[in-house]
Amino acid sequence: MPSASTKAAATHAVADSRKTPDAPATARDARETAAATQAATAEAAESARATTAGAGRAAGAAEPRDTRLAPGAPGFRRLSLALFAAGVATFALLYSTQALLPAVSDAFGATASAASWTVSGATGALALCVLPLSALSERFGRRSMMTASLAVAVAVALLVPLAPNLETLIVLRALQGAALAGVPASAMAFLAEEVRPRALIAAIGLFVAGNSIGGMSGRLLTGWVAQLWGWRAGLAAVGLLAVVCAVAFRFLIPPARHFTSVAQSPRTLARTVRGHLADPLLVRLYAIGALFMTVFGAVYTVIGYRLTEAPFSLPQGVVGSIFLVYLVGTVSSAAAGRLVGRMGRRGALYLAVSTTAAGLLLSLADTLPLVLAGLVLITAGFFAGHAVASSSVSRTAKTGRAQASALYQSAYYLGSSVGGTLGAVAFHAGGWGGTVAIGLVAVVGVVSVTLYGSHSARVAERRHRLAAV
Repeated sequence: MPSASTKAAATHAVADSRKTPDAPATARDARETAAATQAATAEAAESARATTAGAGRAAGAAEPRDTRLAPGAPGFRRLSLALFAAGVATFALLYSTQALLPAVSDAFGATASAASWTVSGATGALALCVLPLSALSERFGRRSMMTASLAVAVAVALLVPLAPNLETLIVLRALQGAALAGVPASAMAFLAEEVRPRALIAAIGLFVAGNSIGGMSGRLLTGWVAQLWGWRAGLAAVGLLAVVCAVAFRFLIPPARHFTSVAQSPRTLARTVRGHLADPLLVRLYAIGALFMTVFGAVYTVIGYRLTEAPFSLPQGVVGSIFLVYLVGTVSSAAAGRLVGRMGRRGALYLAVSTTAAGLLLSLADTLPLVLAGLVLITAGFFAGHAVASSSVSRTAKTGRAQASALYQSAYYLGSSVGGTLGAVAFHAGGWGGTVAIGLVAVVGVVSVTLYGSHSARVAERRHRLAAV
């Protein structure tokens, strides 16, 4: 789901940015911290490069000695456009069936909960594969990993429209999600290694814009094509779009010049992961990201069913256009930085969760304008909450930041998978009210986790004061 992230323009880069949990920040700060966060994905390779480049940078080496790419340098525009194309292909494919679920249900005589696995299977497989593929990219290279991931995902995309039954479709979608995990596992690290820090913000922004545009355009394209020629044609159209993007990526992406292969043993990786999972604050941030994405996954997996049924009875193309609401996330993501600066991290989370809850309740109305207003609030609250939670992960993790970020992505997409499935089951059992109930339970979970964090912080502060006395 989301998200992952996690959605529609370069300003949406803030949704996946990494900011200091407590220090004041602006939207620009959020993007700068995102660059630092994702640069940490190359952490394991830093030690191998320290003898040649790291020491010079640490000592404040002169800018001309930095051979990484910058705006105006040969290859910078090619790299940025290549990662933009990779982002479009990845997220167009990942959620390609979401807008088509009512049509898939009709075609195979399946319930909403059964058809939802065509989305949940993809996001769940991606969640499981992000961490191991991130480790493999340290060994075989980011460029090679992304190329292989897109090639496999595009090949599967050409088979998806031919699925003879729902079970085959779900299996193909899960394979597609597993393959696509190599892109988010490698892209940010590749940029951090090949682009100068001052230019990194723009490069990351274009990649995240590709994610946003891909996720939105994939749903729009499938919706309108399916209305004219059927859901299989809609999936074929997204597959062809992904082919074009994958070819563009391979043609444009420059060779890696600053990557050093580092073989990370499974024991070392497991030790790092265990350390992160033993950190209470990191675990709370992972839970918050997963719970926010549970709401989002439930709502957007099921909304197509509600809007194609009475009293709305909207055509497939119009239902696909509903995903234009994602553009609201651009605004709320950018605002998240200012909110944290004014209200603190917990205050921003409370505002985000309140906005999401208000949207869920408003969406219960049987009037289309009110339902759309509810979707706007849900989307705004989700993106703001996701931005706040994800941006806190890197500063909380003092070591192994690459793995800390990968764990957040895993939790995020696992939330999308669980939310989509539970939301569809609840819709089948109790209609839209059941889906809203799932969302509200997840909202209560976010509030509970945040309150527990506040309590833990107060207890720790009291203990610190007593120890000082």
